[in-house]
Amino acid sequence: MLLIHCPYCGEDRSELEFRWAGEAHVARPENIADISDEAFAEYFFIRDNEKGLVFERWRHIHGCGRFFNAARHSVSDKFLMTYRAGEPKPDVETVLSGEKGAGQ
Repeated sequence: MLLIHCPYCGEDRSELEFRWAGEAHVARPENIADISDEAFAEYFFIRDNEKGLVFERWRHIHGCGRFFNAARHSVSDKFLMTYRAGEPKPDVETVLSGEKGAGQ
């Protein structure tokens, strides 16, 4: 079982309390009504799906119910850090070095 740290509740909880909510830090087009169908499809459907370090949105559905972001290694499934929604994306070196509460 995976334990995921909720940055709002401040606790490590079972993965069963959480739901994955997609890739984090996806920039929305400024005027979505004016973009082409191809640009909209790319924004809405296309994601990186990289092997290695990924930044994702999660929701603590059986807890506080809030969305947060997580840095996770997609091969090992290890959560390297979690942080509140709206906070800037940490740089890769910070996440991999273990700063700012890595593992939480």
